Amino acid sequence: MLCAAFLLSNSPAGAAEENTAAVRAASNQFYTALNRLFTGDMAPMEALWSHRKDVTYMGPGGGFRVGWDAVRKNLASQAAMKLGGSIKPAQVKITAGRDLATVSNMEVGSNVIGGKKTIVSLRATSIYRKENGQWKMIGHHTDLIPAMEKK
Repeated sequence: MLCAAFLLSNSPAGAAEENTAAVRAASNQFYTALNRLFTGDMAPMEALWSHRKDVTYMGPGGGFRVGWDAVRKNLASQAAMKLGGSIKPAQVKITAGRDLATVSNMEVGSNVIGGKKTIVSLRATSIYRKENGQWKMIGHHTDLIPAMEKK
């Protein structure tokens, strides 16, 4: 027990900081990919998500997608909307472990929905998993945007 406490207390502090920095970079890539999605470009979003069956997505249009195929289909439908505008993260809080991490933040900016500029201010949580040495998104959950909800 004493040995385990010693090893934990003397584990490299830099490892936690390194993971946090890598997750911050992955989160920044997500918002770059999101803004590209608003132009109709799906490629950056596809590159940062895990393509496994356990990924989940609960986006601003509502619904609950499970598995990469369902998530990809929903993201592709959003890309087709070409919402324009720009979203950026604010008030970012990252909690990174060895292989899993969460990012909680606000998503702020604007899009064009139904031909009208819509101000966006959503709460968001993203979950990342380290796969083959890269942090991949495995979950994203936001508040709803009523104008985007599927009735």
